[in-house]
Amino acid sequence: MPYLIDGHNVIGQTPGLSLDDPDDEVKLVLLVRRHCLREGRKATIIFDGGLPGGVSGLSTGDVTVIFASDRHATADDLIIKRIDAEPNPSGLTVVTSDHNIASAAQQRRMTVRSSAEFGRVLAHTPASTGTPEKERGLTQNELAEWEDLFKRGKSG
Repeated sequence: MPYLIDGHNVIGQTPGLSLDDPDDEVKLVLLVRRHCLREGRKATIIFDGGLPGGVSGLSTGDVTVIFASDRHATADDLIIKRIDAEPNPSGLTVVTSDHNIASAAQQRRMTVRSSAEFGRVLAHTPASTGTPEKERGLTQNELAEWEDLFKRGKSG
């Protein structure tokens, strides 16, 4: 059962993360990736602007990262479109604390988890010992590249 995650909503509710941190999106993606690998699930995280809209290079096979283009749609708009278009609504878990998104998901009989609950789970997902290559996360060089990309995207 994949997750559809309201990215900035979850950042604001996750212990150890802050919306004021310029690297908040990268940090959330890494937490979600680790969590999904441990659970054997996939996730799509949708954020409001910050980078050019569309699927981000932060995406992996298990976690798709999408940035909404503020000119055309907000993250909430994209999430609701995905909820409406989902062919298997009972197979999707929507993570948000936004009332409109939760209501749209519940009308389609999707599982809804609050951002606060999910954030607590993410904050307490242990890193595995003897981490296999697949679970290692980003190298320092990869992280530096993403941080540079975010800095350019947020200032441009």
